[in-house]
Amino acid sequence: MSLYITDECINCDVCEPVCPNEAIFMGEIIYEIHPNLCTECVGHFDEPQCQLFCPVDCIPNDPEHVESQDQLMDKYKKLIAQKTTSN
Repeated sequence: MSLYITDECINCDVCEPVCPNEAIFMGEIIYEIHPNLCTECVGHFDEPQCQLFCPVDCIPNDPEHVESQDQLMDKYKKLIAQKTTSN
């Protein structure tokens, strides 16, 4: 499942640069996570970097976007293939 950022976000700017998929962006009020780009860092790291570095613990799993580890790995492989073909 992808992750999302709750309204407890303090806009500290820590999560956005550590996201290897560039899934995190500044929304209207707080940072947001694009679910089509979030792989929970599967393929990159052992745990989601945004959760690891978030000082207020406001990045839970998104129940609206439930995915298995295999689905997250498939998404990671597609994202890497897209980056390779676009360069």
